[in-house]
Amino acid sequence: MKVNRIDHVSINVNNLLEAKAFFLDIGLEVKAEWELEGGQLDRIVGLKNVKTSCVGLGMPDGHTWIELVKYYTPADESDPQLPSPNTLGIRHICFAVEDLEAIVAVLKKKGLETFSEIEQYEDSYKLSYVRGPEGIILELAEKIG
Repeated sequence: MKVNRIDHVSINVNNLLEAKAFFLDIGLEVKAEWELEGGQLDRIVGLKNVKTSCVGLGMPDGHTWIELVKYYTPADESDPQLPSPNTLGIRHICFAVEDLEAIVAVLKKKGLETFSEIEQYEDSYKLSYVRGPEGIILELAEKIG
């Protein structure tokens, strides 16, 4: 047995359009959009009467696949949580980027939260943590040199 790769990361959201725009702002592209419902989906996710809309986002090279999923039924009526970077569980996704300053400037202009100013880690990376819609945390990393 062996694991070959991570196939995708799925993020459940209430506002699919806002979350999609956030990932487009950092350079991902829409690769697919679809809706799912029915008995087979119910059995796969272990819920009843599931109806979803999904957006598949990826990088131009095809090496990244993120699915944004809006559950219409059964809906989660709770407010999105705003975890900190040290909250237990899966907490952030890191993207290797070019021109970190420009990306952070676009996100700040749109009113999104950054956890700090851009920091240089040793002589290897410039880093920034940002919070997107619905509590999504991204780490953006630009390799130096």
